[in-house]
Amino acid sequence: MTTHAHKKQQLYLVLCSIFLINALLAEIIGVKIFSVAKTFGLTGDLTAGVLVWPVVFITTDVINEYFGHRGVLRISFLTAGLILYSFLVILGTTHLAPADFWLKLNSTDAQGRPFDIEFAYQSIFRQGMGIIIGSLVAFLVGQVLDASVFQLFRRITGSRFIWLRATGSTLISQLVDSFVVLYVAFHVFGNWSLAQVQSVGWFNYWYKFAAAVVLTPLLYLAHYIIDKYLGPEETVEMQQEAMADESV
Repeated sequence: MTTHAHKKQQLYLVLCSIFLINALLAEIIGVKIFSVAKTFGLTGDLTAGVLVWPVVFITTDVINEYFGHRGVLRISFLTAGLILYSFLVILGTTHLAPADFWLKLNSTDAQGRPFDIEFAYQSIFRQGMGIIIGSLVAFLVGQVLDASVFQLFRRITGSRFIWLRATGSTLISQLVDSFVVLYVAFHVFGNWSLAQVQSVGWFNYWYKFAAAVVLTPLLYLAHYIIDKYLGPEETVEMQQEAMADESV
C-alpha cells in the first residue's frame, strides 16, 4: 500500500469513527427533552441529542469534501444499521429479569426515598419503536439531503467558500431532520400535538442553525489539519476526486 493510500484510509477511518460515535450517542440520548430555561436560562426545550449533532454536521461536511457523496452515504448507511442494532440490543436488555440483590442495592435514591431502579432502567432505555423509526428515517433523509446539497453548492462554488456549502447544506438538511424525527416518533407513534412538534422542532432547528454558524471556524481548522496531514498534492487530488463523484 502506498503512503498516499495509507493516509487516505487512515483519514477515512478516523472521520468515520468520529461520525459514528456521535451519531450513535445523539440517537441514544435524544429520547430526553430538556428545559433550556432551567439549564441555560434561555427559553425553549431541546432534545438532548442536538448537543452532539453539530459534531456530526462538521464530520459529514469534511467527509464530503475529501471523499465525496459516496463516502458520506457509505458511512451513513453503516451508522444507521449500527444504530438499529444498538436499539435492539438495548431493548432486549429491558426484558431481562432483574436480580433481587441488584434491586435491593438500588432501592432508595440519594434522599432515602423509595426508588424502583428496574422501572427507571426501562423508562430510560425501553424506547418505543416510533422513536427508533423516527430517528432512523430522519437520520437517513437528513444525511442524503446534506450530501446532495453539499455537492450541489460545491459544483457552483468550486474550491471556494467552504463555509457556504458546509453551512448551507446543514441548514437545509436539518430543516427536514428536525421535524421528521419529532413528527414520526412523537406524533405518529406518540401523543404529541402538531403544535408541540412545531414548537420543539423549530427550537431544535434554530439551535442547529446557530451551532452550524458558530462552529464554522472548526470546519476550517479541520481542513487545515487534514491538508497538512495529506500534503498539498494529495489534498488537491482527493478533492478533485470528490468533486468528480458521479453518484450525486
